[in-house]
Amino acid sequence: MSETLAGRHAFVTGAGSGIGAAIARELAARGARVSLAGRRVAKLQETATALGLMAGEIVPLDVTDAGAVTRAIAGLSIPIDILVNNAGRALSAPFAKTDPALFDEMIGVNLRSVYLVTRAVLPQMQTRGTGRIINVASVAGLVGAAYVSAYTAAKHGVVGLTRALAAELAGTEITVNAVCPGYTDTAMVDDGAARVAEKTKLTADEARARMAMSNPGGRLITADEVAHAVAWLAEPGASAVNGQAIAVAGGAF
Repeated sequence: MSETLAGRHAFVTGAGSGIGAAIARELAARGARVSLAGRRVAKLQETATALGLMAGEIVPLDVTDAGAVTRAIAGLSIPIDILVNNAGRALSAPFAKTDPALFDEMIGVNLRSVYLVTRAVLPQMQTRGTGRIINVASVAGLVGAAYVSAYTAAKHGVVGLTRALAAELAGTEITVNAVCPGYTDTAMVDDGAARVAEKTKLTADEARARMAMSNPGGRLITADEVAHAVAWLAEPGASAVNGQAIAVAGGAF
């Protein structure tokens, strides 16, 4: 693969596993220097080792902590050219059992984190006059989904924030886009299937199969497929793509 992102510095949150690790791998394959951010340092180290990255490119970070985010971005040795807000978590519950703590947690990790990290990174992009901001949302940010009202609200917020900031930055060389994966073959889906199995008569495999069938293509999306979409948005040739929420789900939403 040609190194179309050579000389670019990418910062990926939630990079220790799943979609985040796949994104880091794809950006590195295209020549980018990648900083891996997240709470689980051991997982970040595994990803860094697989990519041949130095330990200094691991950034232990709780993306919901405003002070920690500010310090982490300020402590980087080189400016960020590509920001990928990938960190997130999905918890399910009927709306009547979605208490304020659950709602606040879903908003915090899935939406407020995007605001915090973007707010910390954007000034350096504006100083340099260029940049890519790519938010990993979800098809739950495009349509309603039962039993995940808090998660759905948060991901709708990510899509709205993406479009609002893109409009604000239109006419500059900074673009803001979102990718919206359907159910993806990651540990998050495994955890979700296990929780469904605990609460229903379905087995975990049956729950996974139902998740797969909810994607238009009738199968789980792979993390690499999401990563390719993110990498394309980071490419110089995607400079005219701005304010978009692109579904990666095998069909229309």
